Amino acid sequence: QLQASGGGLVQAGGSLRLSCAASRSVSGIKVMGWYRQAPGKQRELVASITSGGSTNYADSVKGRFTISRDNAKNTVYLQMNSLKPEDTAVYYCYAQDYNVWGQGTQVTVSS
Repeated sequence: QLQASGGGLVQAGGSLRLSCAASRSVSGIKVMGWYRQAPGKQRELVASITSGGSTNYADSVKGRFTISRDNAKNTVYLQMNSLKPEDTAVYYCYAQDYNVWGQGTQVTVSS
């Protein structure tokens, strides 16, 4: 089970940090990721991280977002800086190994 939190309303240029807390250890999960879905659009990958710490980002967020994982806390984070209105979406965390999704957290960026 994954519990996402940290969303909210922020002005353009602001920052938010999303957290994804797992009910079990994440250290053995090979790939975890954050996805987002804006109204009327398909869900898209934002960032992913492997158990070895390798990361992958969508071009639209490179240089602004950072994904990280804290195995001791069974948590994956998404630090979002320099937010833009087009980042507005529901953000979901995902454990690829188990095909498990978190419940989503709303991020709204005002211009």
